[in-house]
Amino acid sequence: MSVTWLLLPMEAGTSGEGYTSPSVEDFRFEGTFGVDWLNKPLWQAIIAALLVIVLWLLASRRLKVKPSKGQYVGEFIYDFIRNGIARDIIGPEYRRFLPYLLALFSFILINNWFGELFIFMFPTFSNVGYAYGLALTTLVVYIAAGVKKHGRGYLKSALIPAGVPPYLYVLIIPLEFLSKFITQPVTLALRLFANMFAGHLVVLVFVVGGAYLLTYSGNLGYNAAGVISLIFSVAIFALEIFVGALQAYIFTVLSAQYVSASMADDH
Repeated sequence: MSVTWLLLPMEAGTSGEGYTSPSVEDFRFEGTFGVDWLNKPLWQAIIAALLVIVLWLLASRRLKVKPSKGQYVGEFIYDFIRNGIARDIIGPEYRRFLPYLLALFSFILINNWFGELFIFMFPTFSNVGYAYGLALTTLVVYIAAGVKKHGRGYLKSALIPAGVPPYLYVLIIPLEFLSKFITQPVTLALRLFANMFAGHLVVLVFVVGGAYLLTYSGNLGYNAAGVISLIFSVAIFALEIFVGALQAYIFTVLSAQYVSASMADDH
């Protein structure tokens, strides 16, 4: 079933049936307490940050030799980030960056999974501003790591790869600057935003469109299509849970890679 075919009854809706297809407007929210920017995505980001702090504080307390289910989950996630990302990618100096990477993965995962929780029903990073903010944080972290490692020579090591002859500097330096300080954070943000935005929009199409078709009077074909659409929406919800976790992993891995590249002796 294609999305185009699913939305065919919209023409009938515009002539009086009252159907409005999902659009970008569904990603905009009014502010609270009379403040425009104090909206739903911001509250979700605040709640997610508090959850990250509380959950890891609880996970680190009263550790037992025989772990409980909660301790086992916490240790599994910690070991996954520590061994599978931080240590393998950054190397011996990974410990300094482990808290950031662990918090980063947890924060993105919770915000992405908000899109599947009926209380929230909105992935925070489908609002591009929050994705850019997180990418900017990673940019600051890997620049700071490079400056700490190389000192005043950081820009030279970042912009001039080893072995490049001086007559190519005029070409290489602008390209490396664009890549390291512009393209990397922008693509990091857009990858997260695009996946969460598109996934949530597809969910809206199938849920809203399916509900409309199911209640469409006088057409059993549309009613049957509505049932199928709502069944598909359950599968899409499950897929979005996986995509949310995958995007949290990808963002964390790329952040670790940028930190590692920033501290490397040769580029």
